[in-house]
Amino acid sequence: MMTEPDQPLVRESFVLSAPGPNEVLVRIVGCGVCHTDLGFFHGGVTTNHALPLALGHEISGEVVEAGVGAEAWLGKPVVVPAVLPCGNCDFCNAGRENACRNQMMPGNDFHGGFGSHITLPAQWLVDADNLPEELSLADVAVLADAISTPYQAAVRAGIKQGDHVIVVGSGGIGSFGIQIAAAMGAKVMAIDIDAAKLARAAEYGADVTLNTQKMTSGEARKAVKAKVKEIGWPLYGHKVLEMSGTPVGQELAWSLLTFAGVIGIVGFCLDRVPVRLSNLMAFDADAFGNWGCRPQLYGPALDLVREGKVKILPFVRHYAMDSINDVLSDVEQHKISERPILVP
Repeated sequence: MMTEPDQPLVRESFVLSAPGPNEVLVRIVGCGVCHTDLGFFHGGVTTNHALPLALGHEISGEVVEAGVGAEAWLGKPVVVPAVLPCGNCDFCNAGRENACRNQMMPGNDFHGGFGSHITLPAQWLVDADNLPEELSLADVAVLADAISTPYQAAVRAGIKQGDHVIVVGSGGIGSFGIQIAAAMGAKVMAIDIDAAKLARAAEYGADVTLNTQKMTSGEARKAVKAKVKEIGWPLYGHKVLEMSGTPVGQELAWSLLTFAGVIGIVGFCLDRVPVRLSNLMAFDADAFGNWGCRPQLYGPALDLVREGKVKILPFVRHYAMDSINDVLSDVEQHKISERPILVP
């Protein structure tokens, strides 16, 4: 439960209300910790719901109660999308559900997954049945953001067989973005400042890695260009996905835009980053921003996991929900390299 800034996390009990029509009550089995949660917790990003608020938007669980119209979900293992659009507005009807102005987000618009249960509409639930034998339902909580978000970015970038993709940032989002791009048939370059993350990326999808630690964005750009020539990639048409959520990462990603190239901004930071917008015009290039994932794309994203093309276990670690204070602190200090999943 999140309280006013500078106050400790508290445990609070509440009476669970029965789900209404087309709603379900989900018993949470896992909830991932995202850097967005840190933004909410430390006050840099304001939640839509008044405090106190239970954060957490990467949720998997089991439907234990179902209202009228949602009975088919009773007893099913599910993943809760991080963004729940209304499904009826002009944006939703145009296939731009993530721009829906009536969207609801767990841990932002209503109590989220850092708890034992959650009540929500059943409309966009993702059936998480038929998982690979080695995966638990808690493991796939990261589908709600860390996997689905880069999946949508890859779809929007039009990644296909034979493409050349540069992923800036190999952390919680980037580690899955690398795998997804590789699964779509692309050659992938992973960029980060953490040698351990890059070594892991090389095992899971990255054809080439580049460590830009202690480099300015200009130096990093030159290093990327040199690496491109060294490995024989074409000089143009790269698809760049910025997944670091840092100013230097965003500046680097923009500088890597090429003729007929694509850049997708997936990471988030509050800093202003100066860029030369005219590069879009001069290079006849494309740029897009990516907020979450359309609920309709969760199924195909989960299928990559079911098919073994995207691995989860090397990139997550379970923690007891009661250890949330320590986990949030360790994530803020970059002491945890895997995506933490809190288990009630």
